[in-house]
Amino acid sequence: MGRGRPRCGGAPGGFLNPSSGSAPQLISIIVPVYNESATVASVIERLLSIALPAAREIIVVNDGSSDGTRMVLDRLEGTPLLRIVHAEQNRGKGHAIRLGLAAAAGDVIAIQDADLELDPAQLVSLVRPILDGHVAVVYGSRFLKGRSNAPFVTFAANRLLTTLTNLLFGGSLTDMETCYKVMRADVARSLALDAQRFDIEPQITARLLGRGHRIHEVAVRFDPRSRAQGKKIRWRDGVRAVQVLVIERLR
Repeated sequence: MGRGRPRCGGAPGGFLNPSSGSAPQLISIIVPVYNESATVASVIERLLSIALPAAREIIVVNDGSSDGTRMVLDRLEGTPLLRIVHAEQNRGKGHAIRLGLAAAAGDVIAIQDADLELDPAQLVSLVRPILDGHVAVVYGSRFLKGRSNAPFVTFAANRLLTTLTNLLFGGSLTDMETCYKVMRADVARSLALDAQRFDIEPQITARLLGRGHRIHEVAVRFDPRSRAQGKKIRWRDGVRAVQVLVIERLR
């Protein structure tokens, strides 16, 4: 499929940036997917139906799924505004996000997980400050208003990693590990990302803060999954996150 911009109009709509007077902007929503056959179609449907304040393209990157995800996506081929990229081997979330970024044509990059822990409708409040020209980077924080309904282990691990991030890079974040990382495309590409797996989360944040970007947080709601429900991140990913943060700081 080509990389031309989707046409503006209808529910996706066009949005003229009042601060620049430029042409309507485009939001590229990258959806990394690995073994999410039960939820990926619902995520795509919601991303297509929400009333975003700009045109959109949805780039789904199938990271070598083995559970029938590819069959679900094959049935959606040809859907307007949707582009599907297949990686033949599972190489990790970081690799999938980088494939999506390479394919993106938008002015704003947003990341949406395919597991429905986070309602795609919340992207509206995350992209608006960037489209309005107020900030360059927005994170959707699950913990800006407290622990919410997160399991204690999830909350404690995130608090540890986020605190370490703030100490090493002088930040003031409440949720470093959030999937909702939204930013201008030029900022995203300037990070020169090379992480392969879940270490993409600390790498993005470390490089943003290390380059002096201010990260604006917006509170989001989430419905956490258990391991039995398909949660994929493990304790070793937390250890790797610490390693990445230290390495990035030493750089």
